[in-house]
Amino acid sequence: MTQRTVLVVLFDDVQSLDVTGPLEVFAGAEHHTPGTYRIRTASLDGAPVRTSSGLTLVPDLALTDASVPHTLLVPGGQGTRRPDPRLTDWLREHGPRAGRLVSVCTGAILLAEAGLLDGHRVTTHWAYCDKLARDHEAIHVEPDPIYVRDGRIATSAGVTSGIDLALALVEEDLDRDVALTIARHLVVFLRRPGNQAQFSAQLAAQTAQREPLREVQQWITEHPDGDLTVETLAARARLSPRHFARAFQTETGTTPGRYVDRVRLEHARRLLEDTADGVEEISRASGYGTAETMRRAFVKTLGTPPAEYRRRFRPTPAH
Repeated sequence: MTQRTVLVVLFDDVQSLDVTGPLEVFAGAEHHTPGTYRIRTASLDGAPVRTSSGLTLVPDLALTDASVPHTLLVPGGQGTRRPDPRLTDWLREHGPRAGRLVSVCTGAILLAEAGLLDGHRVTTHWAYCDKLARDHEAIHVEPDPIYVRDGRIATSAGVTSGIDLALALVEEDLDRDVALTIARHLVVFLRRPGNQAQFSAQLAAQTAQREPLREVQQWITEHPDGDLTVETLAARARLSPRHFARAFQTETGTTPGRYVDRVRLEHARRLLEDTADGVEEISRASGYGTAETMRRAFVKTLGTPPAEYRRRFRPTPAH
């Protein structure tokens, strides 16, 4: 079995979860299948670094002493805003030789500053997508997915999405069962596909300013199989349909129709992952009406039909 070296770059004001989340996934794979991964952490001078939360991390070695890794992982954090030029120079020189370049959160900014993302599709934390696209026009930034794979380059959104990406990489390197075993061990209930949106519908429901709109959003979440036309929702908010649609989009950044679509998709996903209900039953409970309508929604948004989604993302019972 080929042992893959994972080198995690450390720097002051790094986000600790960007480091420890993926590291725990790779360490879990090594524990499950010894000889799979050799995990190393390195800072510029080999000195301890202080994370943005005040935690001190002690690296294994200095970057100058590190050999070329299979996977070079660059975390994010406040330290990416004004990085040490020596770190950017090191990435520019050594990044092209790594077998796989991985970033978590704003670690993508460091890779971009080193010129390693030009011509590639990438993502980063939603709050920095516009900045990354504005500062680096040669990069195609996708603001919605929780992670993006483009050849040897893999980039993820904020914090916990680094765990999702690491699980996907372990599945690629080893197999699906190992990745699911690690997910269960870490109590990661939903192993999310990369094209899942960074914002869930439930998170989006917290963005509306006016109480009537928040109440309508909550009602949609609790009744995905109900009558969710604009006219019905507007009546619940005590607004005209035109005023409701305009206010809803202004305050949430999406139309009522798109919000309903996201709620129904997330509801169907949870039922596929957590229950043994049939596809027909789930399609009705989620407001799709028919299994074919739900199938089209899954293929359009997630790139896979419901049955295949369930096969891939519903954990198998432990024996």
